[in-house]
Amino acid sequence: MINIDWGKLQNQFLYDAHNPLLFNSGFFVYFLFVFILFYYLFRKDYKHRALVLTVFSLYFFYKASGSFVLLVILSAVFNFGISNLIFKYPKKSLKKFFLLISVLVNLGLLFYFKYTNFFIELVNSCSSVHFNALHILLPIGISFFTFENLSYTIDVYRGEIEPEKGIVNYLLFLSFFPKLVMGPIVRAKDFIPQLKQPYHVSDTDFSKGFYLIISGLIKKLIISDYITLNLVDYVFDGPNLHNGFECLVALYGYAIVIYCDFSGYSDVAIGISKWMGITIPTNFLSPYQSKSISEFWRRWHISLSSWLRDYLYISMGGNRKGKFRTNINLFLTMLIGGFWHGASWNFIIWGALHGTGLMINKVWTALFGKFKIVPTFISNFIYGLLTFHFVIFCWIFFKAADLDTAMEFIHQIAYQFTLDGVEEYWYNYQVPIIMILVGYAIHMIPDSFADRFVEKQKKFPLVYHVIVTLLFIVLYSYFKSAEPVMPIYLQF
Repeated sequence: MINIDWGKLQNQFLYDAHNPLLFNSGFFVYFLFVFILFYYLFRKDYKHRALVLTVFSLYFFYKASGSFVLLVILSAVFNFGISNLIFKYPKKSLKKFFLLISVLVNLGLLFYFKYTNFFIELVNSCSSVHFNALHILLPIGISFFTFENLSYTIDVYRGEIEPEKGIVNYLLFLSFFPKLVMGPIVRAKDFIPQLKQPYHVSDTDFSKGFYLIISGLIKKLIISDYITLNLVDYVFDGPNLHNGFECLVALYGYAIVIYCDFSGYSDVAIGISKWMGITIPTNFLSPYQSKSISEFWRRWHISLSSWLRDYLYISMGGNRKGKFRTNINLFLTMLIGGFWHGASWNFIIWGALHGTGLMINKVWTALFGKFKIVPTFISNFIYGLLTFHFVIFCWIFFKAADLDTAMEFIHQIAYQFTLDGVEEYWYNYQVPIIMILVGYAIHMIPDSFADRFVEKQKKFPLVYHVIVTLLFIVLYSYFKSAEPVMPIYLQF
């Protein structure tokens, strides 16, 4: 007779702060199976389909973040209501008033949860008064759904879209589980109309979804997690214990870690959405192949960079008020983008560095863009090398726990660089170093390869997909760490 521990079984369905539900959780396999079953049963009626997807999305967020699911629901209700008020009243002053309320409430929530203690620390350091830090838990994904709320109300204000009539569709737009926790940042005008279309998943959609899910899981769970635990964290936790060469290798490692971590998660989100008949935007396009900082931001975290461009940079005047103002707008946009990532001087410095890089890029292009001194392939190689190393230099501030650690890391590379002990270093870290090289090799695969492979793959029999899935499980079992590695962008 089989004894079932009903209490333990029940706990599997409840929120566990030590084991939040993510794509790399074992429970997610069961969640996805049950969801697809219900979604397919109600596929013919878009209203029932949307309701099923909303319920599962809210449950996913509950399993990932506990009672903060109420914050998503309240946020959806508020922005649904305020957008309808913006649309309802024709008077410009009233529209601006309601938009201002939307901006203040959304940014106010983000500020409270994410930046309160940063400013308390700032006040304490600049004055004789002392305020105790508050015990504030950061809701998962708050930066992402805050930007989605703002883009929606701003689009309604600008007259680019009409507000959604059904609150379920808006709640689903905000809580859609593949992208809720870590993006990509989706816009209502692109997402909601798809909910009302007949359910259709073509052979290409299924094939591309499968490719993105498997490749995304390989990048995140095998490459990124392994390098993080077995090399990068060791060095960044104590850079003064390692020479400059070891720090530099760890920096190259972190560059591929953050790419594989975030792009891998985004690929899984996009792939799962494909299986639902929903398209969400590509978030990465081989960013380390960029020849300039401007190009890098057209390839890296595309949904964020395009959001900052459309709702911040353009709102500040964009390039419409002269070259000097254009450069200031670029710098401020990236500075705010850095602060969006976290309440830390490191993120502010990271944003300021990229803002400075964009300004230099624009000035250089204006002065020397028309001159051709060397063949194009040579200039592209040089520009690509400079861009890549500028980007990874900035990653030091992004990864380091604080400013002192970042400066120690830079000091080791600049003043303690030596090849002494390279053989021992290779002996101790050869597997993660090989994994770093594999990561860069994957990154260098041309973007067109995936499309060609997807077209061929859709003709393969079902047994192929089963075998590939089993091979991935075997590979993951071999490299799996004792404890899961939380996605890097989960903190944002």
